[in-house]
Amino acid sequence: MLILFFTVDSPMKLLVRNLTRNTTEAELKALFEPFGTVQSCALVLDKDTQISKGFGFIEMPKVGEAKAAMKSLNGSSVAGSKIRVKKSESPNTQETPETDTKNDE
Repeated sequence: MLILFFTVDSPMKLLVRNLTRNTTEAELKALFEPFGTVQSCALVLDKDTQISKGFGFIEMPKVGEAKAAMKSLNGSSVAGSKIRVKKSESPNTQETPETDTKNDE
């Protein structure tokens, strides 16, 4: 009896930190595209100002490509800032909502 096992790569989500506030999603995506297909790219924006908070997420469908990008780009200088790239802790990582401290009175 012959049993074959197939492994299917699930997408890998990367957290990219220490981006400059003026980095765009297009620039972030372009940074990772030389390593393979970028399935999604999202900068986290301040809900009031819509300005980048300096971090974002990249999702790549092939784990090997994502690992190569992470290894190559982690610690690299982008627009004068040393970025940090690591695997996201959870595939559905989202920004934690901030508590509204404004007084309504």
